Amino acid sequence: MTSVKEGGPHELFAGSSRRWVRLLPGVVAIVLCVCLLPATSILLTKYYGLIAVAGTGLAIAQVAPLLLAVVRPLQAWYVIFPADVAGALALLTVDFPERLLWPFPSVVIVGYVGLCLALGLSERRRTLLLVWLATAAANVTLMVFAPHGADAGDLSFTALGGLALLVAVALRERAEVQRRLVEQETISEAERARRTLLEERARIARELHDVVAHHMSVITVQADSAEYRLDRLPPEVREEFANIASTARNSLGEMRRLLGVLRNEETHDELAPQPGLAQIDQLVDATSRAHVPVEFTPCDVKVPESVGLSAYRIVQEALANVVRHAPGARTQVCLSVSEPSEGEGGAGGGRLTVLIVNGPSPEPRAVPLESSGTGQGLVGMRERVRLVGGTLEAGPLPDGGFRVAARLPLNEEDFT
Repeated sequence: MTSVKEGGPHELFAGSSRRWVRLLPGVVAIVLCVCLLPATSILLTKYYGLIAVAGTGLAIAQVAPLLLAVVRPLQAWYVIFPADVAGALALLTVDFPERLLWPFPSVVIVGYVGLCLALGLSERRRTLLLVWLATAAANVTLMVFAPHGADAGDLSFTALGGLALLVAVALRERAEVQRRLVEQETISEAERARRTLLEERARIARELHDVVAHHMSVITVQADSAEYRLDRLPPEVREEFANIASTARNSLGEMRRLLGVLRNEETHDELAPQPGLAQIDQLVDATSRAHVPVEFTPCDVKVPESVGLSAYRIVQEALANVVRHAPGARTQVCLSVSEPSEGEGGAGGGRLTVLIVNGPSPEPRAVPLESSGTGQGLVGMRERVRLVGGTLEAGPLPDGGFRVAARLPLNEEDFT
């Protein structure tokens, strides 16, 4: 449905994603015109007794603008409403049977109800209130001149028109609420994904601090102790080592101050040494104790600390997903080193391949710990792989399992 228009032509239901819904107002308007135009003309001339020219002219003025109501319902009302009132006044000039409705015949009421539905779907509440008050005022005023006496049935024009306005407003506002809910859900999902990405980056920054801080501490100690370990150093060399030590200490201080913004003071396990390839077997053992059979193929290779940490976190997230989404599934964790290809540099340019493959849950009716995935774990994996300049492939398998494959460069010069 459309929201309240701000001016200018705006076709009813133009914002709908379904084509048949967009076409519905035009089809309804055409059907009403085809049915009501001859019916109104015949009723006014044959049964009420108006002359043919007057009856046909009034019928056209009362029905044809319904086609305009699809795009400009208020402008259509400016034509139809005066035509309906003029028709009621014209009927006072003829002698028609008492059993016929006055001031508005049944076919006129049907057309006006359709017009009110179009108005309710597109106009503001203030405009709709003024339309209904004008309708009620005209109806009540005409009843004063009723040729056969007035009764409650003569107010059906006002009552049905008001009911049509209320129904249309209720439908429009319900559709608007649903649209806003969908929009809010979309925004919330995007914010959730963004927050997950930022949290993962903050965690990576904390972990990288521990890795870099270790190297900086080694540099500081070596620079400070150089004059004691090395004999007969020239004064300028001693001064250079002192400057190196001072710069390293200042850098460590700056890192700690920046990390204070990221580190959660309530989390104490962040102070522990960061894990690497050597700790992956502990993850495998812990997962096996959760009744998930895991086959682990280790790789005895020396890797940069950042690569080892990234590999550990990737395996940790992948195994956690197996426990959550495929309990009991047979899983393989394989670490291997591939030689560099022509485009990956020379010696030392190999890559560590981290492969985690799980099959479907052995029990088809087993209920996963989480019925649906958010993909936030994959966000963290991709961020870690991007950090070290690697590649990641993750996706479902034809048999219902899942595969995660990460390739991480072993040459620190490739971390760009």
